[in-house]
Amino acid sequence: MSPVTIFQARRVVTMNRSRPDATHVAVRDGRILGVGDAAELAGWGAARLDDRFRDAVLLPGFVEGHSHVAEGAFWRRVYVGFHDRTDPEGRRWSGLPTLDAVLARLAQAHAADPDGPLVAWGFDPIQFDDAACSRHDLDQVSRERVVAILHASGHALSVNSAALAAVSWLRRGVEHPGIALGLDAFPLGELKGPEAMTPVLALCGLEQHALADADALRRFARLCVRTGTTTATDLLSTLTPDTVEAMLQATGEDDFPARIVAFLRLVGEPVPQTIARAVALRTRSTDRLRLGAVKMVVDGSIQGHSARLRWPGYFDGAPNGLWYVAPEQLRAALDAALQADVLVHLHANGDQATDLVLDTMREALRAHPSPDHRYTLQHCQLADAAQFRRMKALGMCVNLFANHTYYWGEQHHRLTVGPERAARMNACATALAEGVPMAIHSDAPVTPLAPLFTAWCAVNRLTAAGRELGGHERIGVADALRAITLGAAWTLGLDGEIGSIEVGKRADFAVLEDDPLALPPAALREARVHATVLGGRVFEARG
Repeated sequence: MSPVTIFQARRVVTMNRSRPDATHVAVRDGRILGVGDAAELAGWGAARLDDRFRDAVLLPGFVEGHSHVAEGAFWRRVYVGFHDRTDPEGRRWSGLPTLDAVLARLAQAHAADPDGPLVAWGFDPIQFDDAACSRHDLDQVSRERVVAILHASGHALSVNSAALAAVSWLRRGVEHPGIALGLDAFPLGELKGPEAMTPVLALCGLEQHALADADALRRFARLCVRTGTTTATDLLSTLTPDTVEAMLQATGEDDFPARIVAFLRLVGEPVPQTIARAVALRTRSTDRLRLGAVKMVVDGSIQGHSARLRWPGYFDGAPNGLWYVAPEQLRAALDAALQADVLVHLHANGDQATDLVLDTMREALRAHPSPDHRYTLQHCQLADAAQFRRMKALGMCVNLFANHTYYWGEQHHRLTVGPERAARMNACATALAEGVPMAIHSDAPVTPLAPLFTAWCAVNRLTAAGRELGGHERIGVADALRAITLGAAWTLGLDGEIGSIEVGKRADFAVLEDDPLALPPAALREARVHATVLGGRVFEARG
């Protein structure tokens, strides 16, 4: 019989209602054997006591239900975001408050390494009054070398003249809704949506399959450990054969510290082929890599004005956003996925996109009844109470983008949707009141991977400027912690394995130096991560 290890802690917060608190957890073969105090666990016989966490607090390992392993790959590029950010090695990068500062960092990177495309990420023009970055601006960095910067949302790209010329777009009269033109009828250099962005992304090595290699996965996993995350999604992957092999290689390494749930993106191939691939990928799943689910993207981003909004549209008068999928394709995908019992998560930022998903899901379920399907609306930022009631009736889940209140709340209040709608964005309290299974997320690399910060956002609803935005939608600390553990696990169909500390589940823990339930709600984001435990294996956060 395998040996038993008993972890001792100051407190164990289990998320299991039948035993919410404990001080000891017994682990055997990577799974939880028992939860209680020392006397209660003595019945399991001889055991090794591991008391290194005796002064710490154990929670279930945090589950990030909407992230992308591209976060790991992007740190090989130049960070040009507005807010300070910490890389996988723990180095702090200062944010850039102006376009001039962005151009200066790009010029510095160009001088340091002048070869190949110069690629940056995290650019967020709405933070400084939509100071658009045109090809003329980037031509100041280089007119000969391809220069491209991916916006923070991931839904837009700014490029220089050399990049446009490389894809044959440096000409008059390019007609595409995602390619803005100047007064001279030449492209300005801002590309929105996958159709417009893809040729340049390929030119710069930013295709999805290039962002999930083994090195990117290892970097991403280091971020997971630093933030208490033991399970994270790669919620948009082409999952080519090479990508799958790289994922299997990295996650199969003895010292890999996270579980990855990778979703196959439905794009660029017939619906039946994607669903068939998802079914086939299930057979490749392992303990630390789960495959077989599908992601669909319905619209763009609100701060990028590419999300689809219902009447009255954008507060600042911008035209409505972009559809990323045709209604008939959405219906075909939901029909095929329900028939094949394939889990689907759907990106829908704007409320018009949410309506399309709900209308289509209702018709698909009439044709293919499917109890406990757990199809999940991702972001779903402008959903109102009526839409949440429809989700509940359809058996759907929601994963709300709580971080948006902090990072873009001021801009939503002032520019994109106006005060009233901004105050009810990412309506966690309403979702819970209407009985919709709920998670909250970071969408890393759009915002940093940090589940405790995401929980803080849902609890406090403060903008970066300190404004309380929609206090009526605040939730309690216990509900927020549940959303980043068992709530997220539920949306992934993994609540029987992870998300709480109870007998039979994986021995996955977040080890904190502070008790988040004892801290003032305003201090929740300050709770310090000491380590993670994955399947009984310990990984130090500051190692």
